[in-house]
Amino acid sequence: MAWTQKVLRVNLTEGTCTEEPLNMQWANDYLGQRGLASKYLIEEIDPTVDALSPDNKLIMATGPLTGTSASTGGRYSVICKSPLTNAIACSNSGGFIGAEMKMAGWDMVIFEGKAATPVYLHIVDGDAHLHPADDLWGKSVWEADKELHAKHQDPQMRIACIGRSAEEGCLYAAVVNDLHRAAGRSGVGTVMASKNLKAVCVRGTLGVGNIADPAKFAETVKAGKKVLADNAVTGQGLPTYGTQVLMNVINEVGALPTRNMSETRFEGAADVSGEKMHEPRKSDGKPNLTTNGACFSCTIACGRISTIDRTHFSVKDKPEYWINSGGLEYEAAWALGPDTGIDDIDALTYANFLCNEDGMDPISFGSTLAAAMELYKIGAINDSHTGGVKLEFGSAEALCWAAEVTAKGEGFGRDLGLGSKRLCEKYGHPDLAMVVKGQEFPAYDPRGIQGMGLAYATSNRGACHLRGYTVASEILGIPEKTDPLESAGKPALVKAFQDATAAVDSAGLCVFTTFAWTMDDIAPQVDAACNGDWSTERMMEVGERIWNMERDFNMRAGLVGADDTLPKRLLTEGANVGPAEGRVSELDTMLPEYYQLRGWAPDGTITAETKERFGISA
Repeated sequence: MAWTQKVLRVNLTEGTCTEEPLNMQWANDYLGQRGLASKYLIEEIDPTVDALSPDNKLIMATGPLTGTSASTGGRYSVICKSPLTNAIACSNSGGFIGAEMKMAGWDMVIFEGKAATPVYLHIVDGDAHLHPADDLWGKSVWEADKELHAKHQDPQMRIACIGRSAEEGCLYAAVVNDLHRAAGRSGVGTVMASKNLKAVCVRGTLGVGNIADPAKFAETVKAGKKVLADNAVTGQGLPTYGTQVLMNVINEVGALPTRNMSETRFEGAADVSGEKMHEPRKSDGKPNLTTNGACFSCTIACGRISTIDRTHFSVKDKPEYWINSGGLEYEAAWALGPDTGIDDIDALTYANFLCNEDGMDPISFGSTLAAAMELYKIGAINDSHTGGVKLEFGSAEALCWAAEVTAKGEGFGRDLGLGSKRLCEKYGHPDLAMVVKGQEFPAYDPRGIQGMGLAYATSNRGACHLRGYTVASEILGIPEKTDPLESAGKPALVKAFQDATAAVDSAGLCVFTTFAWTMDDIAPQVDAACNGDWSTERMMEVGERIWNMERDFNMRAGLVGADDTLPKRLLTEGANVGPAEGRVSELDTMLPEYYQLRGWAPDGTITAETKERFGISA
């Protein structure tokens, strides 16, 4: 079987690291990573717990295919209760540390309690110890990573770390691994900081040699890689342009949220697009994009490595090594660019580097800044709040300043670190927060892509594109084309995407594979790796079980059906341009059918019959 069947439990209060067997009944019901770790979390904490108290737990988890030769088999997730939403948080990341954890012999690491002083965890195969991290506290991710590698003299050691933003209480702080990959959303880094845990360092030399049927696995993996290579998106578009291939596409269909989602098309989209990243700059003849990159075992290689123009105002005082790092992906580019009205690609790259260096979710940061810019526009925020900085839409200088003060928790940066919901409530205009359940929107306007409105509203972790990416169908025609302006049929589409994504996340694979793969491509790989019959039907059932389990936790945490909604702007103000001009989200017509398909009551509560079907405690 592909699980190591070992869990590392780290009691930060007591300073102990103990091994325990993986609950294999739960593994059979929830598979791994997102599903299995969420099951552990839900069984072990009170849903009403303060997310930043020692009673919350933080789990780093792999899937059964993590660390294997399956394409994109390098994923891991960080699971806890979110301080941003008070809902369940599960943030997925690529890079290499997930595979390293698996090859060290661990399916997951559970952190509980709170250390008296800052610590970091060091794992070498079956050996795990906590070490003091007082000298690392107050340092950025990049600084801490450099010092830890120097201390342990192991260049192959992989590190996941928090930055200063988490330590300063930014509610959307991330856990950054491998310098520029991140478990980015919902404030999982903030929870890690609340436990005085600075970093997790892992070195694994054991390999993953417990595949159930190695020959069959090799055959299914080879077939899966061919499907990815032959697909226009995973074989051509993503390797060439990364997720930034979407910037011009979404803008052209009039669904690119602009200036805090008050508009639906950005006139400067081409200047911050994937195509623009390839173009030589006038200043030095070099492009923004240096190269693409891949996570562990990935054959897609959508990652971006970028270099900022050395003459750009934002980097004049930065050392040479700093100007070359993880480049813009679509969601970050949108939040830092069109949503704030900024078309300076070097400024966007600079802000993105700061988000990596100090561990901030660029989606939530950019969206919160956009809300602040609108508050500034209407006079609710003024120069006295910002120390004279003019928070105007389109100001690259304001963006770079805001990223710096938020990363360090200085002045108005503390307000920005609250997230959009709390910021807009503080300044008297809650309707200007573009959030669901307290989490900021990604880069797709639900007035022009109707299915995404329902997916956002019902997402278990707040507004999120990676919990049900109906854009694949509505815009890209994958696996079949549906009309983005039509709400009919979208409840079933959203449910199917949500269930499938839960299963993919739990397997240890990247959701980007589903641009080419269906569950018929994924299930055979899981079936060959794991004991038991892992059919397409069983995988979808596991995904549905996970979705209902997460929903039940959220409702016991205090969320209700009324939280399955969208900001007033998207329900009452029509799109200003494009095919959806004059249209609003038709959430009210989609939600009742969605609840019915889920087996939930009209008020959004899970019925007793559905709970019994999926083994959820009443």
